Amino acid sequence: MNTQQILIDVVILFAGLFAALMAVYYILKSDIQRFFDLKNIELNKESRAHILPLRLQAHERLIIFIDRINPANLLVRLHQQGISIAVLQAGILNELRSEYQHNITQQLYVDSVTWNVVRKLKDDTIAMINNAVQGLPADANGIELSKAILQHMASINENPYDLTIELIKKDIHRLF
Repeated sequence: MNTQQILIDVVILFAGLFAALMAVYYILKSDIQRFFDLKNIELNKESRAHILPLRLQAHERLIIFIDRINPANLLVRLHQQGISIAVLQAGILNELRSEYQHNITQQLYVDSVTWNVVRKLKDDTIAMINNAVQGLPADANGIELSKAILQHMASINENPYDLTIELIKKDIHRLF
C-alpha cells in the first residue's frame, strides 16, 4: 500500500465518522435541548420553592411594620403620663427610623412599587409628626401632640396605612 492510498482511506474514515456524528447530533438535538430545558425548569422550581417562604415572610414583616408605624399604635406604645412634646416627637421619630432600618432588607422580596409605597408612607408619617409639632405652641405637651396627630388621621378620607396593607396583600396574591 502506498502512502497516498492510506491518506485517502484515513480522510474517508474521518469524513464518514464526522458525517455519522453530525447525523447523531441532529437526531438527538431536540432531546438534548429538552433535557437542558427540563434542568432549567427544575432549577427554577427549586429556587421558587426556596424563595417563596422568604417572600411571604417579607410581606408579613412589612404588614407588621406598617401596623407599628401607624400613629394610633405608635402613640399608644410611646405615650407616657406627663411626657413633653419634644420627648414624644423624638421617641416617635426614633421608633419610625428604627423600625424602617429593621425591615429595609425586605425590599429584596417585594415588588418595587410596593416597596416605594412603604417607604413613602414612612416618610409621610415622619412629615405628619413634624408638621403636627410645628402646628402646636411651644409649651404644648405630649397629649396635645397625640390629639393633633389623631385628628389629622381622622380627617383623611382613606387611611393610608390600611391602603398600604391592602397593596401588600395584593402583592402576596400575585405570588399564587
